[in-house]
Amino acid sequence: MRRGLRGIRRGRTMGLEVALWRAVAVYRWLSLGYAALLIAMGFGEYAHPLGGWAVLAVMTVWTAYATYAFADPRKRGRSLLAADMAVAVGCLLATAWVQTPGDISSGSPTLPSSWVAAVVLSWAVECGKRSGAAAALLLGTANVLVHVLAGTPGSAGSVTFNGIVLLLMAGLVVGHVVKLALDAEARLARAVELEAATRERERLARRIHDSVLQVLAMLQRRGGELGGEAAELGRLAGEQEAALRALIGAERDPAAPDEVDLRSLLNGHASPKVTVAAPATPVRLPGHIAREVGAAVAAALDNVRRHCSADTRTWVLLEDDGAGEVVVSVRDDGPGMPRGRLDEAAADGRLGVAQSIRGRIRDLGGTVSIVTAPGEGTEIEMTVPAPPPPV
Repeated sequence: MRRGLRGIRRGRTMGLEVALWRAVAVYRWLSLGYAALLIAMGFGEYAHPLGGWAVLAVMTVWTAYATYAFADPRKRGRSLLAADMAVAVGCLLATAWVQTPGDISSGSPTLPSSWVAAVVLSWAVECGKRSGAAAALLLGTANVLVHVLAGTPGSAGSVTFNGIVLLLMAGLVVGHVVKLALDAEARLARAVELEAATRERERLARRIHDSVLQVLAMLQRRGGELGGEAAELGRLAGEQEAALRALIGAERDPAAPDEVDLRSLLNGHASPKVTVAAPATPVRLPGHIAREVGAAVAAALDNVRRHCSADTRTWVLLEDDGAGEVVVSVRDDGPGMPRGRLDEAAADGRLGVAQSIRGRIRDLGGTVSIVTAPGEGTEIEMTVPAPPPPV
């Protein structure tokens, strides 16, 4: 299923890119036709008429090649963009040789005219609005050089600068719109992935409910009725039923795919003997932090099951102070531990608390506090830093 979702995402992104480059290609051909019309109309007034047709031939060949090359993702890149810019600048500068100084000073269109805007569009689509603006400034500089090479530098007036401004606006706007479109495609892909994951979870939940959960519920009920060792098996079945229900009911936040709601991990430990109290609002942590905290809580609960009587009750409390720290406490009403018991266990090589709890929380940059006394139960308080959400 995951491979299929990645294929959907790639297909949608590729579909958008194909549409964008197809639009740029259409603009290239339409603007080439307009440039050909202008060259044909001004043919008799050029200083070097054949030069105009030579420039048009170069533009036609490059338009055909650019249409093919930009449509292939493997060929797109800095080299192709640089070549596109070089051809456009060359055609622009050829205007100073083909046209007469009088035509240039009077504000006549350059030989490629609006055809060079395709370069700005290509840079903006491929690299964003900043690159589009940079391409516009390069072409604007070439437009000014046309007047310098023709010997009429003072004739680069409002017409020339208006064209530069239009190119600059095109690069900025198109680059920004492309970014918005790609972001929208990414959000749509995430929504499709979430919908598919939700349907799969619902399908699995129905199958689990119709089989595993019903069997566990029956084992819990029959174990309680039979008593003895069967009652203990029934209790364990009840705990697993509660944990499994919490697991299949946990929701994933589509806006934060790398984050986990710590409540869902802790609620999986809820059972008739384990009470979990958590805030009403999600407590989101980076996935690796949440899983390590959940593992530390599981280790603490395992210690209670191994070292306390079967009727020992345990309370798990999750607190989010909103000041950059998350606190999880595990408290039981068992017999407690005498002073120095943990140090003796560590010396004997029993590192359940030292490594499974303290080691995990220490690696996360947090602290662990253990309060216990004979006959008064044990409370383990784990405090971990909560990184601020991404902006």
